[in-house]
Amino acid sequence: MRIAILSPIAWRTPPRHYGPWEQMAFNLAEGLVAQGLSVTLFATADSQTSGTLEAISPKGYAEDDTLDAKVQECLHISHLMEQAGQFDIIHNHFDFLPLTYSRLIKTPMVTTIHGFSSPKIIPVYVRYNDNSYYVSISNADRSPELRYTATVYNGINTGNFSPEMQPEDYLLYFGRIHPHKGTYDAIQIAKSTGHRLVIAGIVQDEHYFREKVAPYLDEQITYIGPVGGTARNTLLGRAKALLHPIYFNEPFGLSVAEAMYCGTPVLAYNRGAMPELIHHQQTGLLVNNLQEAIASVPDLQRIDRHTCHAHALAHFSQEKMVRDYLKVYEVVLG
Repeated sequence: MRIAILSPIAWRTPPRHYGPWEQMAFNLAEGLVAQGLSVTLFATADSQTSGTLEAISPKGYAEDDTLDAKVQECLHISHLMEQAGQFDIIHNHFDFLPLTYSRLIKTPMVTTIHGFSSPKIIPVYVRYNDNSYYVSISNADRSPELRYTATVYNGINTGNFSPEMQPEDYLLYFGRIHPHKGTYDAIQIAKSTGHRLVIAGIVQDEHYFREKVAPYLDEQITYIGPVGGTARNTLLGRAKALLHPIYFNEPFGLSVAEAMYCGTPVLAYNRGAMPELIHHQQTGLLVNNLQEAIASVPDLQRIDRHTCHAHALAHFSQEKMVRDYLKVYEVVLG
């Protein structure tokens, strides 16, 4: 089986710090190569893979402001589509734009929908319902207008993370600094309970950072910027808990799965895919608002870190994701 993996190109694959779609394209490609399959990863030229790398864009356009995003996207997608006949399956992790080629090529295309940036993009998916194979990353993130082949949860590379059963006494916020992700709420949870809070992630909304985050930074509340590599593992594993007070229906939540794999329980607002990731009172706590979150912090000490790790290993590993996608490929080629 010859498989082409189409990764996004906002960031390098795998990303240096932020880039969850690129990370999943990488994890899948590496997992498929480990199974002995022929895999070609279409990504930026500075990307890494154990398979074959095909690239036309030198770097991620979010990492090099001399690059025009639309131009790079057009070049990147067409670079694969012009070679489509060389592959048995194209696995698209690049949202809806590649679908517009799907009736012009003979190679079947699997599209993992990593979330809907807006309801306005759904008509594109609807238009290609009849000849596409859609995979959702959670049951919560399905549109009733689309036909799905499967739900496959994102899988983390367990070799990059290790369980930590003796945490330090700090709470962690790990994610984009944006109103949707609830950074301000995480700060209020920490301040109201007297805990130290470490904030890690890219600043996606500068105004929100200036107004809702920066004024609270001190010895108790610290911002350390984006974190990747081994530092990510250490930060997640040593945290007393991960705070995930989201204000949108998040389709998955990669840091949630990573934290639980490290043994770290998660305190999250009960929205989107959170009930699918977190077993309430077993691997974390699901609450409805800021007041409930503050009141629930003492209950985090009752969560068994071994249970968190076992849950994430069983449901959100790279190996399980690869097995589930191979089942999808069998359906497509069957």
